[in-house]
Amino acid sequence: MTDLLPGLMTDPWFYVTAVIALLIIGISKGGFGGGFGLLGVPLMSLTVSPATAAAVTLPALCIMDLFGLWSYRHSWDRRSMWILAPAAIVGIIIGALSSGYLSEEMVKLLLGLIAVLFTLYRWLKRGEVAEARIPGTPSGLFWGTVAGFTSFLAHAGNVPVTIYLAPQRLNKTLFVGTSTVFFAIVNYVKLVPYALLGQLNVVNLETALVLLPIAPVGVLLGIWLHKRVPERLFYIVVYACIFVAGVKLIYDALIG
Repeated sequence: MTDLLPGLMTDPWFYVTAVIALLIIGISKGGFGGGFGLLGVPLMSLTVSPATAAAVTLPALCIMDLFGLWSYRHSWDRRSMWILAPAAIVGIIIGALSSGYLSEEMVKLLLGLIAVLFTLYRWLKRGEVAEARIPGTPSGLFWGTVAGFTSFLAHAGNVPVTIYLAPQRLNKTLFVGTSTVFFAIVNYVKLVPYALLGQLNVVNLETALVLLPIAPVGVLLGIWLHKRVPERLFYIVVYACIFVAGVKLIYDALIG
């Protein structure tokens, strides 16, 4: 999975897509837009390979997580975390072991279909959206594993986590805080297999270092938006962004 790109640091088109992508991811991590962050790696993949996009993005994600953890350190659901986090680590291990065999298009297609079908289902049942429902432990273990797996491959774990968290109708701050703590754990765990597989090579790390200042800007903007958006609108945006991200993933898998 190693992907060395000599001259990457001087490619202006890469930096255009990378800055936009990191701002999108940062805004999502700051608490606004939910699944919108899924668009980050596909956007960067317009100018570099998906493997390089994921590797360059990971250090920035880890920095973003520090800002997010501080902002939401008192606002996360313990029950959900105890279920999701261990399962995600299993998913990361599965992703690392299968990374050389599984087609990225297959993963994108599966995740995209899950995202689109999930949002369509929720919209069709919009009259029941206010009724909170706590999914069982088996459901959490399944979606946590899927989140770890897809996050390892393309930082695309938002959809599975949202599928588990959204039906609980947590208040928006608790929802975002739980997602923030979860992905902080996931991203720091991913550093180990990424390093072992050679993705954190010198070129990718140097490029990530240049892009790091974008990370806090996006997160702080997301936090600012989060505090000013009503809860009902927040969930509408979350579902809409997941739907758009799902369509994008399906498009990339079939056409891109």
